[in-house]
Amino acid sequence: MDNTCPEGTLRKALIGDVPKIHELINGYAAKGEMLARSRNELYEGIRDFFVLERDGSVVGCCALHINWEDLAEVRSLAVQLDTRHKGMGSLLVNACLNEARQLGIHRVYALTYRATFFEKLGFSRISKDILPQKVWVDCLKCPKFPNCDEDAVLAEVT
Repeated sequence: MDNTCPEGTLRKALIGDVPKIHELINGYAAKGEMLARSRNELYEGIRDFFVLERDGSVVGCCALHINWEDLAEVRSLAVQLDTRHKGMGSLLVNACLNEARQLGIHRVYALTYRATFFEKLGFSRISKDILPQKVWVDCLKCPKFPNCDEDAVLAEVT
């Protein structure tokens, strides 16, 4: 699925994209803005990722991680700092929502420090307590665990 737009080319990630995805995600993780991901995790989950490519270089990424038959997470949304606020994050999240729709997944959530961004895309803030325990596996790796200060947001996908 290649989708060319003014911001670049939106496509599913390839194995060769992992080093740049790793750099993008862990750049934000170093600032405490998202959970770090190892290259191993990225290789194992490469099928979850979309990337936005511009001039032959990956400038953004986002993943749709399936948790259960009716629940998936949008995660690891990162765009290159010099390309922020140009609609790339929205394109990436919408690609994940469209994939969820195609797969028949009706609820998509995110844990985020940017809840307002997600609300503009149709997500609503929810209590983290309504998410099943299974979604907290990655939280054990977080340096902020168990004192999570992220907001939970949810979109109903139809």
